[in-house]
Formats: sequence, C-alpha cells, structure tokens
Amino acid sequence: MSGGLLDALPAEERALLRRQRHPDWVQPMLATLSERRFSDPDWLFERKLDGVRGIAFRHRRKVRLLSRNRLDMGRYSSIVDALADQPAEDFVVDGEVVAFRGRQSGFSVLQQLGRGGRVRIAFHVFDLLHLDGHDLTRLPTRRRKALLREALRFDDPIRYLHHRREHGERYHREACEKGWEGVIAKRGSAPYTGGRSTDWLKLKCVLDQEFVIGGVTDPRGSRTGLGAILVGYHEDGELVYAGKVGTGFNQELLRELRRKLDRLERATPPFTRGIEHLPGKDVHWVRPVLVAQVGFAEWTRDGRLRHPRFQGLRTDKDPREVVRERPRAAR
Repeated sequence: MSGGLLDALPAEERALLRRQRHPDWVQPMLATLSERRFSDPDWLFERKLDGVRGIAFRHRRKVRLLSRNRLDMGRYSSIVDALADQPAEDFVVDGEVVAFRGRQSGFSVLQQLGRGGRVRIAFHVFDLLHLDGHDLTRLPTRRRKALLREALRFDDPIRYLHHRREHGERYHREACEKGWEGVIAKRGSAPYTGGRSTDWLKLKCVLDQEFVIGGVTDPRGSRTGLGAILVGYHEDGELVYAGKVGTGFNQELLRELRRKLDRLERATPPFTRGIEHLPGKDVHWVRPVLVAQVGFAEWTRDGRLRHPRFQGLRTDKDPREVVRERPRAAR
C-alpha cells in the first residue's frame, strides 16, 4: 500500500474497502443543479471548474486519461506524463482538465489549444477512487479527499482541488464576486456513486449547459459560415427546441463549424417539440450528434434561451444524455 495509507484507516473505514483488480472504467459521479445556497458542517465546497472532466487510471507504467463518456484524452500529453511520473503505481483519480491563457481560464480557452498562442493546461484532481488494489468508493468523501492529498504528488500540471468546510454561502458569494462558474457542494459523509446524485450539488453563479445542435441558419450581410445554430435538449424521448445561438463565434470558428454541420445535413428537422418557434427559412437541418456548450441569461416562460452565447463544442458529452438542467434541493 502507498505508505500504509489504507492500513492507517480506522477499523470502521477499513471495513468499507473492497479488494479490486485495477478497473477498466469507473462511472463518474455527477452533480445535480440546485438553487439552494446553504452552509452545513457535513458538506464540503469546491470551486466549480470550467473545463473537461477526466478520469485518470494508472496501473504500473500505463496511464489512461478518459472523458466522462470514455473517450481517450491522451492528447493532453503533459498530464499523462505527469501521472506516469507519480510514485504511486495503482490508482484511479477523478478531476477536471482546465486551460489557462494568462489569467483567463475556462472551456472557451480549452477550445483554443493547438490554435496558436500560449495555452497552459492543468489537471485539477478532486477524488480518489482506487488505490493499491482497493476500491475506495464506499469511503466517505472527506476521507477519500484526505487520502488523495497523501497518495499523489501535486506539481504542475497535476493540482489538488482544495475545498472549504461548512461555510458554503460565504464561499458561493466569493466565487460569484471573482467571476467563477460557481461552487460544487459535496456531502462529506457520502460514498462515490456513479451517475447523477443530490450528494453533489452545482451552485452556479452563471447559467450554462450543454445543448444538441439540430440546425443552422445561413449568414447574412458580411458574416461568413453561418448565422446561428439551432439547439435543443432531450426530454421524454423527444428533442425539444430551445432557441438560436448566434454569438460567441469568431470568423475561423464560423467556417469550421459550418463545414462540420454541412456533413451532417438532413432533410427534416430533428426537433419534435417547440417546433412552433423554429425559423421558417434559410435553415439547414442536421443530424443531432454535435453538442455545444452554451451560456445564457435565463430561460424564458416559453422554454427558450435568453441571450445565449456559444462557448464551444463538447466531444466529452453523449448527445443522447443532454437534458435540460433543472434545479433540485438536497435530500
């Protein structure tokens, strides 16, 4: 074991460990959107990062970095190399790949990687799921984070995601004042369970989420590429139209995105609800397989986006899993 970390656990926590061969995959735990702002001594509060989720697997000298839908993220070679250089040789960690250009960070910066200019990346690690032949997911959150801090060496580009205890309301105010995405609240006593859970809550400062692209309009005037993308989300087996997104693009992105969408063209709209709001002309329908990250001011009463802005394409999200995020309270 890594320095006897697991041997040193209290007996009641050692009883929660399970012997496990190095796993091929661990289903990531997902946070539920909440409008509740609260402080509680049993909860931990982390900064909500604006990047790409990654599950990292290290077994002997082999490292795999996978997205939440199991796509290979080996292109982030500096992260893979740093994980391969860790003293521990059998672990699985959960984290987020975040890009920086100067002091600016976020998903839109990550989209610029490889397009020129200096973009730095870091892997912010916040959970430890497997260590030295043991499944740790039944341990409480606060214990997994304590073990994580000791099990890995944190030098750039590997960073430990710090948290605050109890004072969630104060931390959320600070996050919003600093222009962050928001805060993730995690129940300190909870195990790690795959899928969406109210043991992890998203407390956002700004509204944004993923949407499926179902159409594109032609450009007007001096604009090139496209006028707007038409986006929606899945609900009860239908694709619901949510509105047009026409800002957030530069000229290169307009042309690149149009080329991608032209290859997906189809004769009929993929949307089956909200179709009374669809534009009636200069529209090209596409197969709903591309996922866009979109920021917006609010939802209108008729279920459309107000002041939406394109932030980038997401290759780490399955379009079939894109739904409207609706706030829920913790249990």
